[in-house]
Amino acid sequence: MKKLTERKTTELKQRREGALLTPTDLKPEATRDIAGAMNAILADIYALYLKTKNFHWHMSGPHFRDYHLLLDEQSDQLFAMTDPIAERIRKVGGSTLRSIGHIGRLQRVLDNNADYVEPQDMLAELAGDNQSLAASLREAHNVCDAHRDIATASLIEVWIDETERRTWFLFESTRSGHHGAD
Repeated sequence: MKKLTERKTTELKQRREGALLTPTDLKPEATRDIAGAMNAILADIYALYLKTKNFHWHMSGPHFRDYHLLLDEQSDQLFAMTDPIAERIRKVGGSTLRSIGHIGRLQRVLDNNADYVEPQDMLAELAGDNQSLAASLREAHNVCDAHRDIATASLIEVWIDETERRTWFLFESTRSGHHGAD
């Protein structure tokens, strides 16, 4: 009876320790590096999503409708990235974000808690944040390349394109006047 109890205790301990182990041919260093890079990206995306929604909710002025809809579209696109990133982290054997506090510790996108922000400043700030996100995605791509993680790198390439598009739209929305039209 004692041996049976010891064996069951050992089995339970092994299951508990290996509960989140995901089979992968990647080396443990690759899992660590890729999960680390992608969790930082995920934290940035959550921070940028919330900032974009914040600006969406607090938009005002003569271009309200256009900007409000633009930011709604962009926040939807950001949120749509979160689950594939988290699932990719799990597929390579890592664990992902667990809380708002975890996001706060990893995010590089700065919050904006101002009571009022001019619409053009909102768009310019989001353009800069998206441009920084594109640079971070490129860095994460390099990590994936170093570990031959083609699948994550492939997803990142699409997200870079989407991020560059958001940056472009935001930038164009902040331009004034007619340049080059005479």
